[in-house]
Amino acid sequence: MLLDAVRADERLADWLKGLEGSGSVSGAEARLPDADDGLLDALVDLAVPYEDINDLIALRRTLAADEGATWLFGRCVDGLVRDMGRVGKGLRLLPLPLEAGPLGRYFHVFVLVAALPYVRAYHRERAIPDDVSRRTLADLGRGLVLHRRRYGVGGLVAPTWYSLHFHGELFQLGRLQYQRARVGGREGVALAAAGLALGPGDPCLDLHIPDYAGPLTPTACDRSLASAHDFFARHFPEERYTAGCCHSWLLDAQLRRYLPTDSNIVRFQQRFRVADGTGEPEDDLPLRFVFGDPDRPVETLPRRTRLERAVVDHLRAGGHWYSGHGWFAW
Repeated sequence: MLLDAVRADERLADWLKGLEGSGSVSGAEARLPDADDGLLDALVDLAVPYEDINDLIALRRTLAADEGATWLFGRCVDGLVRDMGRVGKGLRLLPLPLEAGPLGRYFHVFVLVAALPYVRAYHRERAIPDDVSRRTLADLGRGLVLHRRRYGVGGLVAPTWYSLHFHGELFQLGRLQYQRARVGGREGVALAAAGLALGPGDPCLDLHIPDYAGPLTPTACDRSLASAHDFFARHFPEERYTAGCCHSWLLDAQLRRYLPTDSNIVRFQQRFRVADGTGEPEDDLPLRFVFGDPDRPVETLPRRTRLERAVVDHLRAGGHWYSGHGWFAW
């Protein structure tokens, strides 16, 4: 049974303990629509790939028949919709163990579908335009595509990431995604040194670069940033954002050794004041985001594009990739 597999996984012990001790706090009803009562429509609206839909509809019955899974489902929905929109307060959904089987791989999709009415209500309260709401939440489909690309079977990759979308903390505006966040300690030092009146805990916007969203052109980024400037001033006027931050391997200065100065990635880097990473290599990041599989042997990777060649040649030469931490005044 699903809950037995979760309890046997030491990585999930603290997470599960928190769920067991939380009770039902939000009062939210953890309800899934039936197969013929809206589940199909919800999955299509969330851009779930068609090849996953039949499996999800069939597993709906499996979930309902599993008492332990139903309990876990209710606790996850409650934790996710609790304190809707408050930064850092929603439950983060952790990947379930492989031993949980197909229901475990798809489990968090059901949680997110059940949270859908609550996050949409929050969007309406904030007067978020319907198109922004729809495109933000439809990012879920990307998570299923990436899971099948990486593992060859259906499921949701990185459910923790999608917790942000369905808790009202992240929005997609054109080419980029923006996460309502708080300045960290290291960022606070750098921003204060630059003369900005920001310190740890103050609001900032974290920028994210989704895959499958077209080239990262300067024009697309300009449009997205202009849209975001108006969006957050209009819909979150009490949160005064004066800095944008980005933490990504795409800000690794070593990329400039391999890419021309007019490349989209180099020009994206130039928007930020960039500090180097922590010194810990993160070679898995480019392998995951460029090739879809962080465990794939480097010698088997293709070298079709300039970026692929940069990643592969650098690793074959014994180098490592690091996350850069960048910011700009908003």
